Amino acid sequence: MKPRTPKISSRKKEHVDIVLRRDVHFRDKLTGFERWEFVHNALPEINFADISTQTSFLSKHLAMPFLISAMTGGYPDAKRINRILAEVCEECCVAMGVGSQRQALQNATFHSSFSVVRKAAPTIPIIGNIGGAEVAKMKGIDDLQRLIDLIEADAIAIHLNALQEFLQTEGNPEFSGVLNGIENICKLIHIPVIVKEIGSGISRTVAQKLLDIGVTIIDVAGAGGTSWAGVEILRRRKSSLGEFWDWGIPTAEALCDVVTLRTTYPSLCIIASGGIEHGLDAAKAYALGADMIGSARPVLQRLFADGNKGVLNFIKEWQRSFRGAMFLTGSSGLEGLRHAAMKQGNT
Repeated sequence: MKPRTPKISSRKKEHVDIVLRRDVHFRDKLTGFERWEFVHNALPEINFADISTQTSFLSKHLAMPFLISAMTGGYPDAKRINRILAEVCEECCVAMGVGSQRQALQNATFHSSFSVVRKAAPTIPIIGNIGGAEVAKMKGIDDLQRLIDLIEADAIAIHLNALQEFLQTEGNPEFSGVLNGIENICKLIHIPVIVKEIGSGISRTVAQKLLDIGVTIIDVAGAGGTSWAGVEILRRRKSSLGEFWDWGIPTAEALCDVVTLRTTYPSLCIIASGGIEHGLDAAKAYALGADMIGSARPVLQRLFADGNKGVLNFIKEWQRSFRGAMFLTGSSGLEGLRHAAMKQGNT
């Protein structure tokens, strides 16, 4: 096998640099949450101070249903980034996912950029990460178990990034056998398997296929926020394939479609991510059926602008906004928010 670590490491850093410095939002597609609004309750009959956002995820207590989504790991500065993110997550009692651990399978050079997460955050849920294309080629679970052990993961996320692999000049658009690979992992490992997109959304049809083979946690990771197609198009420089910039299912649409499967799969846990940038949209996602809400780029932007204080303030702002939506719908707890009245507009 050719040594690919330097190339992967460089690509990871380039991805972060583009996400931070360039406009990579979807151009003509929004998340869909702008079409939904809560029905205002002028008589909430609760005190704001008494509102609780506490929940549990992966058998661990959380202060709110929030997850810093996977993005970093596998290059020199990623150790500092992941340490700060993990420290803030531990302090705020929210969950965290690491970026793709594919590089860690090739070389141990940047293992510490992943392992630092558990050292800095001993009690919160930590989620590992590997790509679907890699899963399709795995002959057993030894490699995957090494990645799990590296961060003492509470779950492993398998990301489906077919669009990104198609557009990436050094991509690996070989997805034959991914579903079978996921099924084998579900049978063989001792921690939950999460299947996630990275910004193009998961349809009801795909979600049902995943549930049928034993997956119980799905991150719909829809369109409307960061366009990873856009990131790769900017990296290509020559043949742009710019017509794919806005490809994907809006996050709210994907969420609402996948939620309908709960009638058949009551244990289904849904994570909503993709363009959710503040607590009000997070509250909408929860009311529409999500169990957890994830965010990546806005967190990273705060970190680079203001360090750990910026990330800490970001999470606190999210929680206040989230609780504000609960207060203004008369929801003292998350169960009340789940049943809060909403209406869909024509925006």
